[in-house]
Amino acid sequence: MPDFSRLVANLRITKILVVIGFCAFFSLSARSNESSHTPSGQKNDAVTAEHGEKHAGGHGDEKMDPGKMILEHISDAHDWHLFGHTSLPLPVIVYTKSKGLTFFMSSKFEHGTASYEGFKLNEKNQLVWADESQTEALYDLSITKNVAAMMIAVLVLLLIMVGMARTYKARLGKAPKGFHNLIEPLILFLRDDVAKSSIGPRYESFMPLLLTIFFFIFTNNIFGLIPIFPGGANVTGNIAITMVLALVVFLTVNLIANKYYWKHIFMPDVPVAMYLIIIPIEILGVVLRPFVLMLRLFANITAGHIIILGFFSLIFIFGAMSPVAGYAVSPVSVAFTLFMSLLEMLVAFLQAFVFTLLTAIYIGMAIEEHHHAEHH
Repeated sequence: MPDFSRLVANLRITKILVVIGFCAFFSLSARSNESSHTPSGQKNDAVTAEHGEKHAGGHGDEKMDPGKMILEHISDAHDWHLFGHTSLPLPVIVYTKSKGLTFFMSSKFEHGTASYEGFKLNEKNQLVWADESQTEALYDLSITKNVAAMMIAVLVLLLIMVGMARTYKARLGKAPKGFHNLIEPLILFLRDDVAKSSIGPRYESFMPLLLTIFFFIFTNNIFGLIPIFPGGANVTGNIAITMVLALVVFLTVNLIANKYYWKHIFMPDVPVAMYLIIIPIEILGVVLRPFVLMLRLFANITAGHIIILGFFSLIFIFGAMSPVAGYAVSPVSVAFTLFMSLLEMLVAFLQAFVFTLLTAIYIGMAIEEHHHAEHH
């Protein structure tokens, strides 16, 4: 048996709590956006009346808007939709200079049809001043759907990883049991085929970071495919989340980089006359690597959600034209939806793997020792 017990023993609670640090950083980055200076007229009486009719009880004549449904699913929200017109309210936390920190539950907004404490939700589900002439800056630090989903994912990861660490300490040299037997091959795969091959002898120092990134992305991707609570949140399809993940990688790579890494960028082994061309390209590459990481994860996960919901919406689109057409297209729509859902399970793993692999490659490039230079 490989020396897995020593590896897991190194992942003590203090190391695994890196996940919580990520989550806190994600929460602030995703929600600490300045949403003031909103143009007046963002939410007129007609929109308010429309929402009122939607949630007041007269649902019989309401028609499904597939585009709106898809956009609502892939975007963040201040409540968590459960079923029908029932949703789970989430904490609203907003800071303003005049009021300080204000806390209340999102149910006070009554699905966006009412204002509370001088705040309201606009048609984009963003927190703004109820008085549209108000220009004071406000900072939305709310526990939104994506933030709550991240917290659930972190809790699940803590339960799994801390449980594995305790089990391996209690059963030194023995094979794991149950669910842990499924997780061990993933960790060994990341250690042997990703960290060792990409980073080299110093791979153990970066295993906590790589494991955290992989399991955080993978867990949220899987939860995002579950249509019922606590799933359904589009966490890794949020550009703010992928941006912070990419920023963590960018800072890690550039803070640990050795002199050979920077020499390759600012003093490449090319004629001096080529410096004006090569150096800007190398600097651009340093910036573009995390940018591509951010966009790849965001675009792939968001596209998957849109495609699945698009196939499912075909039932309602054809049903609006004719009930017979709706029934006729239902089997095809459900079949494609199930197929895409299964495909997205593979994509959920692949995107987590690719992000982790590229992170390991970038780290390996940053700390690589150019021993061949000594032989020349």
